Amino acid sequence: MKRIRLLFAILLMLVSNVSLLAQNTESGLRGMLESRDQEIKELVGPEGTTYTQEQRDNLKDMINGIVDFHAMAAFALGDTYESITDEQRTEFVDLFSTIIRDGSLNNLDIYRANISYDSITIEENKAKVETTAELKNVKTPVHYDMEYKNDEWVITDLIIDDVSTSKSYQRSFRRTLRRNGFEALLNNLRKRASGE
Repeated sequence: MKRIRLLFAILLMLVSNVSLLAQNTESGLRGMLESRDQEIKELVGPEGTTYTQEQRDNLKDMINGIVDFHAMAAFALGDTYESITDEQRTEFVDLFSTIIRDGSLNNLDIYRANISYDSITIEENKAKVETTAELKNVKTPVHYDMEYKNDEWVITDLIIDDVSTSKSYQRSFRRTLRRNGFEALLNNLRKRASGE
């Protein structure tokens, strides 16, 4: 009986490792992104759809589910991230993620776009995914910087029309930090996160 349990445990480990290796390939990553895109399209529904608060929350979770807000926030804050307290870091990341999550619902039409995967390049635990989103005959390049962490792919930056989300926030935050300091930046983010 013990031997059977041991063999079963080894088999589970092997299956798990094969599954992880499959995910950590170009086809595995593409499959995961295509699957998520389809799920988002189903949640968004056709044009003119109205949403309950629960549906909006579900959409936020699905759209932002693989975004590494911690990595994006740390990059956006630059060197200041290392000089603040753990408590300040936690609040900063929470506010940053709230603002991006809320903003992701500003134009739900974009999630109805047809996505073509132009190239996926994986080097060790990092990937670059280049796509083209086409909506109403307008094509927009959308690229993802991704990283394989804790057995899953996460987005560390989103580049739309050659504009990096992380770098845009970094430029904006840098101006506020230079003029008024970290507390002023935090207060600005508190207001934005609360909808003021």
